[in-house]
Amino acid sequence: MGGDFAPANILEGAALALSKLDWLDELVLVGHQEKIAFYMDKLELSWHPKVRKVHAASVVEMRDPSTAVLRGKRDSSMTVCAKLLRDREVDAIVSAGHTGAAVASSTVLARTLPGIDRPAIATIMPNMQGRFVLIDAGANTDCKPFNLAQFAIMGECYYRLVFGVENARVGLLSVGGEDIKGNEVTKETFKLLSGMPLNFIGNVEGNTIFEGAADVVVCDGFIGNVLLKSCEGLARTVMYWLKDAFTKDPIRKTGAMLAKNAFRDLKEIGDADSCGGAPLLGINGVCIIGHGSSSPKAVYNAIRVAGESVKYRMNDMIVKRIAECGINLEKKNLAEG
Repeated sequence: MGGDFAPANILEGAALALSKLDWLDELVLVGHQEKIAFYMDKLELSWHPKVRKVHAASVVEMRDPSTAVLRGKRDSSMTVCAKLLRDREVDAIVSAGHTGAAVASSTVLARTLPGIDRPAIATIMPNMQGRFVLIDAGANTDCKPFNLAQFAIMGECYYRLVFGVENARVGLLSVGGEDIKGNEVTKETFKLLSGMPLNFIGNVEGNTIFEGAADVVVCDGFIGNVLLKSCEGLARTVMYWLKDAFTKDPIRKTGAMLAKNAFRDLKEIGDADSCGGAPLLGINGVCIIGHGSSSPKAVYNAIRVAGESVKYRMNDMIVKRIAECGINLEKKNLAEG
């Protein structure tokens, strides 16, 4: 029920997943059954053997506070999804709705993994070398150093899962490369990460992360979300500038036609629909959060990513690395200090 184009795009993406993903045993569609009945029948989902329908009487609207999912709207589709995950009736949940509500419901109902205090959103972004992972992209606006250290470990695990790269380069987003640069949180986080068995390369700046400075870029959710949305806005603006520049006269239009395939490749590099969604790492289960404007292609890919996260046991990898890095001990020492 969540997203700018729900339920149509969500259900079209679900139908696409059922047709393409052979390993998908069951797809549970949670929402107000009367409101989605038309689309269910149109897409032939109502009688699909792999589809199970679960009714949810209400929806968390974008204007609602994140806590509404746990207080005023306990019968919302978001809450029902989180309960299904908690009760192990599903292996993973996918939502393109209210991000804060998805984080709150998943964290409170499904709980976090051992050794993890807060979950974090990890999103894949393009750079000159290929791709990097940004974590946290919006789940936590205020963080302590040990939270950022946990994010670093989870980001490293996710990068390894997606790209098959061991010993990923972990960078801490700050205002300068030196360890004395940044605010108190980043300075303390720098000390923590320097003493952990990670390939920590130090601070990285906003103007170098797109040049390939690090494989995993760590920050709090406030900074990460501002960075993410700024990039989305800049990408749209650059495409507008290009279109405007190439349509000023017939000669430029001809050049644009000749370079059509190049522009298509450029658009594909930053195509968020190919990733589908960002995992909420650290919860006891799998939760994939999609963009509010998710297309059917994005929804399909979010379901695909959810299944891969379950298949390759991402959470087991995170728990093991947390234990190896001794974050709980570091947290205890900081609290005593």
